Amino acid sequence: MSDRETAPLARRLGAFDATMLVMGGIVGAGIFMNPSVVARAVQSPVAILGAWALGGLVALTGAFVYAELAVRRPGAGGQYLYLRDAFHPIVAFLYGWTLLLVSQSGGMAAVAMTFAGYFRELTGVSFSPAAIAVATLALLTVVNCFGARAGSNVQSTLMVLKIAAIVMLVTVGWAGIHAASGAPTPAASAVSRTPLLAFAAAMVPVLFAYGGWQTASFVGGELRNPERDLPRGLLYGVLGVIVLYLAVNAVCLTVLGPAQLAATSTPATAVMQRALGPTGAKLIAAGIAISTLGFLSQGMLTAPRVYYAMARDGVFFRRVAAVHPVTRAPIIAIVLQGVWAAVIALSGKYDAILAYVVAIDALFFGLTGAALIVFRRRESRRRDAEPTPMMRMPGHPVTTTVFVLAFWTLAIVTVAQFPRSAGAGMLILLAGVPAFYAWRLKRARGQG
Repeated sequence: MSDRETAPLARRLGAFDATMLVMGGIVGAGIFMNPSVVARAVQSPVAILGAWALGGLVALTGAFVYAELAVRRPGAGGQYLYLRDAFHPIVAFLYGWTLLLVSQSGGMAAVAMTFAGYFRELTGVSFSPAAIAVATLALLTVVNCFGARAGSNVQSTLMVLKIAAIVMLVTVGWAGIHAASGAPTPAASAVSRTPLLAFAAAMVPVLFAYGGWQTASFVGGELRNPERDLPRGLLYGVLGVIVLYLAVNAVCLTVLGPAQLAATSTPATAVMQRALGPTGAKLIAAGIAISTLGFLSQGMLTAPRVYYAMARDGVFFRRVAAVHPVTRAPIIAIVLQGVWAAVIALSGKYDAILAYVVAIDALFFGLTGAALIVFRRRESRRRDAEPTPMMRMPGHPVTTTVFVLAFWTLAIVTVAQFPRSAGAGMLILLAGVPAFYAWRLKRARGQG
């Protein structure tokens, strides 16, 4: 292989970068909209805040799982490495396969189109949303090809602006408490569900809004001290998001009340309009646009490291492992991510694609938790091995098992409720099996 292909990734990121990546992977547009979805499901302030608190606890549990795994496998690729070393290379490959083809790329395409809509609204430009989405993805691709430091600087700046937008919503929103409320909003009609089923329905958008902390693990190979910085980033980042999310929901409930919160589909806009009128609506639209752009920036920085790790293992196109000798970035992997997300955005099929992978994502979350159980068992059998100081999952194996079963239950429920979408996702997953063995065969023959 050439020097370009064998140059290692550069360790240029620290704990602050890791924290911003964790928060950036979680905070997108969901927190500005999902509070109303949760309010329609449970309609009680205690239940609404309880759902968001429980979701934060689930995310924190996941952060502890991934923090210990990050200490055990601190290289580039993160979750891919955990699955590969705990089970079999094909399990890790199928994770990367679905990440590229559907979950990561489809999610980025959808978010890019969301950003395009807000950008058009704020600037008044006449370009089509698809053109704006593709241009945005192209710009972020170029930035990240200049290296992890450049990509992280942009991502961290956008994350700080996201935090500022949320703080603005919370602080300015309190002014709406005493603003004229207008005609009372009738309570949303109750759905015929038991309290337990209603709370379970509320947890779906909550868990969606909290998802994404795992993607920071992909850049373990570019952290200066991954065994220390990635666990800290995971825990500090998730705790920071929990505080922000609870604050947003508290102000939405205080300003709007449960009935009005359930009645609107844009709670953040409603709060800001109450406080500042049309100016408030413009400000929060800008905040949401920045939040979606930050999510795209984080995805463009993190996900290509999985494809890079796959190529290094010989189970993907050899050129995807190329690292630029100057910027030390996996440029082919980054371009691949940007191009494929743009293709999905132009196709307009991103909503359908995202529906395919809910069960698959839950399956791999559970498998990743199970990987920790596997590693711990192997460790207990090596009596002669020196103990290694590391971050430990509190309450293991009980807490880890609960984490695994929770996500596998979600996978089963999703398949039962949406068999067509889940079936399409499974077909995409299974299509990766012959692809994996084809690349393994090419590797055995010494072909690129």
